Amino acid sequence: MPLAEIATPDERAACDAVIAAWAEARLAEGGALLAADHQADSGRWHFRFRGDEKDVVTVWLAVRQRTLHHEAQLMPAPEVNIAETYEYLLRRNADLHQMRFALGPENAVYLVGELPVAAVTEPELDRILGGSHLSYVDDTFPTAMTIGYAGRYSRRPRR
Repeated sequence: MPLAEIATPDERAACDAVIAAWAEARLAEGGALLAADHQADSGRWHFRFRGDEKDVVTVWLAVRQRTLHHEAQLMPAPEVNIAETYEYLLRRNADLHQMRFALGPENAVYLVGELPVAAVTEPELDRILGGSHLSYVDDTFPTAMTIGYAGRYSRRPRR
């Protein structure tokens, strides 16, 4: 579906149904997904995953008129080595598939992306939520925190 075309209410409802089915199946498996919540009035979802490097990774989904927007907070705004932290993240953007690091409220760093509502399928949600967000955050978090919070953050031992 071209992004200029507005998804119908039925297409947005179908998108919500796919997300709900995906969440129910992942919660039943007992894997990394810890919780799922849907705010039907706003079209927003939020998922909490167990991470390896970051204890909990929260991913928000917003079903919009044309797209499914997804984002996860990587870290608060860096306190030191700000330019070096942003340089590291900008260089990492080149390695990401259909996502990017961006600044959000209060200069916190987020991992964001979007896809057309009609492209939302359970395999695509596996890729976005269970695969990309979780792995990109876990891969990037320790280095970004070590640079941006030098002296205050130390990588914890692997589990």
